[in-house]
Amino acid sequence: MMNITESFRILWQGTGLAGFLAAGGWGNLAMIGVGLVLIFLAIRKRFEPLLLLPIGFGCILANIPYAGIAREGGFLYIIYQAGVQNGLFPLLIFLGVGAMTDFGPLIANPKTALLGGAAQIGIFGTLLGALALSRYIPAIGFDLRDAASIGIIGGADGPTAIFLAGRLAPDLLGSIAVAAYSYMALVPIIQPPIMRALTTPEERRITMRQLRPVSKTEKIVFPIVVLFLCLLLLPSATPLIGMLMFGNLMKECGVVDRLSNTVQNELINIVTILLGLAVGSKLAADTFLTVETVGIVLLGLVAFCMGTAGGVLLAKLMNRFSRDPINPLIGSAGVSAVPMAARVSNKVGLESDPQNFLLMHAMGPNVAGVIGSAVAAGVLLALLG
Repeated sequence: MMNITESFRILWQGTGLAGFLAAGGWGNLAMIGVGLVLIFLAIRKRFEPLLLLPIGFGCILANIPYAGIAREGGFLYIIYQAGVQNGLFPLLIFLGVGAMTDFGPLIANPKTALLGGAAQIGIFGTLLGALALSRYIPAIGFDLRDAASIGIIGGADGPTAIFLAGRLAPDLLGSIAVAAYSYMALVPIIQPPIMRALTTPEERRITMRQLRPVSKTEKIVFPIVVLFLCLLLLPSATPLIGMLMFGNLMKECGVVDRLSNTVQNELINIVTILLGLAVGSKLAADTFLTVETVGIVLLGLVAFCMGTAGGVLLAKLMNRFSRDPINPLIGSAGVSAVPMAARVSNKVGLESDPQNFLLMHAMGPNVAGVIGSAVAAGVLLALLG
């Protein structure tokens, strides 16, 4: 029969405190601190709270010693397997994003699609950077599939980053997701200095012509045309593009308002909660606290900066040939952090001219960036998947 001393010893060994004091327990404590920081940023700073809050809480749950919540059989593990491992949650997020997106500014000014494409330069530039790090730093071992998954952070599109990483580099999913959503949340801090450094005061004061009205027919035809172009030219991008366009068609057709409202509200809210918890579950100390994670975070920042710069610089180049001037600030919105990047373009423009409202103009490259990042993911999947 077990004596009292032995009973207390077993009880002690099963406590979280003993787990933190055991070998490697400091890592769990450190990651719980990371989770608390994410929650702080969500609540106090309002940085992408809809995702950082569940990601941060999931991170804390995943690092509780002996709980096994994120391991096989745990409920976070089940959520991850049910919606992230198979790519379902990111696709449902795209469905909701499509239902909440107005492609009118892009249809009214199609050339702004080029700015959304230029912003994707960060994806491919960072892919090469990840391979270079692996070559010169022995502790980092990114292969081509890992590098492609890291590069997609430059698109500033969290669901796309999760979708691609889940297919190509599931072991890096937690680091990639946190980097992607962190930089999306930090758009108002990261982008303005780059925008100001690459433009002159005169360029920032450029006034753009008012956008033409877009008919309902155009808005209905647009998602169908984009879908057919995708399935003809790049079928591997069809899951992401298809859900985005289906959501948008439900919004614009005007005959399925109940479905559209459900997708914009209840469905996307439920999926956001589950997706955030699932991503947080991948922030366990034994897989997250590595040199490779530091490399991913730094490369993600480089990717995001390159994407911002690419859009601004192409807008400056287009002004040399365009009859109608383009304010280069809207090029920064080519990263697909919708609609935050467009708001930042508008804010920086108003600093130079309080009467110059760029928000609707910036929405063109902003929504084009969503399509562009999905296309880039499709290209990478076609080559490496």
